Amino acid sequence: MPPLPVISGSACIAALAKIGNRSIRQKGSHVRLECAGRPPVTVPIHSELDRGTLRSIIRTAEISVDEFIKLVG
Repeated sequence: MPPLPVISGSACIAALAKIGNRSIRQKGSHVRLECAGRPPVTVPIHSELDRGTLRSIIRTAEISVDEFIKLVG
């Protein structure tokens, strides 16, 4: 498994949007995304996401790390 990239919250949201996630609400610095057939995902809008936070987002979005890296590409 390749190492996770260091990306911003906005880049993470853009990558998740490519697989059909859409923003349903924002409260403060966190955005809630949903996609049909998958659980909702909350992404913090930070300049850099910690790798542990990013891994949790990927796990909640039910995609693989490799697939996420291709989406960020």
